[in-house]
Amino acid sequence: MSVRVRFAPSPTGALHIGGVRTALYNYLFAKKNEGKFIIRIEDTDQNRYVEGAEDYILKSLEWCGITPDEGPQTGGDFGPYRQSDRKSLYKEYADRLIAEGKAYYAFDTPEELDEMRERLKEARMANPQYNAISRNQMKNSLTMSAEEVEQRLASDEPYVIRFKMPKNDDVRFKDVVRDWVVVNTTTLDDKVLMKSDGMPTYHLANIVDDHLMEITHVIRGEEWLPSAPLHVLLYEAFGWEAPQFAHLPLLLKPDGNGKLSKRAADQLGFPIFPMNWSDPVTGELSKGFKESGYLPEACMNFLALLGWNPGTEQEMFTMDQLISEFSLERINKSGAKFDIEKAKWFNQQYLKNKSNDELAQMLKAESNIDADLKLLSSIAGSMKERITFVSDILENGEFFFSAPSTYDEKTVNKKWTAEVVKKLAEFANEIAKLEKVSPEEAKEKFVGVLATDDTPLGKVMPALRLALTGAGGGPDLMEIISILGTAETVSRINTAIESLKTSN
Repeated sequence: MSVRVRFAPSPTGALHIGGVRTALYNYLFAKKNEGKFIIRIEDTDQNRYVEGAEDYILKSLEWCGITPDEGPQTGGDFGPYRQSDRKSLYKEYADRLIAEGKAYYAFDTPEELDEMRERLKEARMANPQYNAISRNQMKNSLTMSAEEVEQRLASDEPYVIRFKMPKNDDVRFKDVVRDWVVVNTTTLDDKVLMKSDGMPTYHLANIVDDHLMEITHVIRGEEWLPSAPLHVLLYEAFGWEAPQFAHLPLLLKPDGNGKLSKRAADQLGFPIFPMNWSDPVTGELSKGFKESGYLPEACMNFLALLGWNPGTEQEMFTMDQLISEFSLERINKSGAKFDIEKAKWFNQQYLKNKSNDELAQMLKAESNIDADLKLLSSIAGSMKERITFVSDILENGEFFFSAPSTYDEKTVNKKWTAEVVKKLAEFANEIAKLEKVSPEEAKEKFVGVLATDDTPLGKVMPALRLALTGAGGGPDLMEIISILGTAETVSRINTAIESLKTSN
């Protein structure tokens, strides 16, 4: 059977960056093995359903370059790909388990469930739950006669369907990441499979859909590992072959202390969602990686290495290279620290690899700045080694678009001397003779002016930068002069000479 994997998000809010990594690993594994990557929307929890969340999830994956072979928008031979559209399927399978004595009806009210837990707490039960022992004292089809059960069903009394957990049995399965996992059923409860509203729980719908969609590998987050024994037992109960499981390590806070959460990301000042998310209830806007200036290819490269090791020193990977190199066996067991500085580094590298024209187009689209693309391309070329985000071109290169209104005080105090001002005036006169100036010509003129009395380059260069940019540091000064042009260069030098006092 060919490889078929699925990413199955719930539309209960924005897509966490950890979910994006899960989708990415599924996608890479499918493509590496020439299989199919499926998106399935698991919207069985109607109480937590959030309007707009499904559309947000699908658009986020599209921005990331994670394209499904089958899904709610793409279609396919195993649809529908939204669980709410498959509702009629699940009751049949729950009824089958009941008929075979592997599940049962439970008519307990919420109050009776609370009372049961309180009794177990008073009896010093460490983990009070509805299980192989406590179910014998509850209102269910295991403790009632068949006639009473039929009567309650006929009268439309609310009920759920619970899985009948085997007593004192070891559940064993092999996980690609964690090797053999063994859990005894005494630690497990009788999970609800069908809710009183007629909707299946995640556990039943997940297993039925994975089987019907012929999923071969379930690659999901570590938080689902405690549910895996139940899922294995459900496969056995139906007589189906279970897929291969791979539970991914958690994404941790940057200090490694606990799971990465939205709250932690907010406190540390970095995004945790791929795109902007506006909470439809609170109206709170959470900024995404896209709107924060990250490139999708940089994000995917960064995420791929959070939990997976290629086995080499290579860090930069295209999507095709990731597909070629990826394997489940090289996924780490331990959690991965979410180092936002490393994410920024990846973004820097990808921006450096962009052409000047590409950066100019991106800057134009991002800022709507009214400037010639050729000029923006030149500015991008001079700035690209110093930027983390495209927006940095404007923020750190503001002097390209307007003359400085303030000057770095430290540089003024240390470098703005009468001798230096004299040399700047001479340089301005030389530049004024030219209609256009290249970086090479600007340097030639500058060095020539200094050579007349052997003035050191380092003595005048900071003052020239100060006059042109207002700052004490920045990109190549001769490139700045070439981009500004002769008239603007001369004007800025003269303005600085007129407005700044010399230190001697």
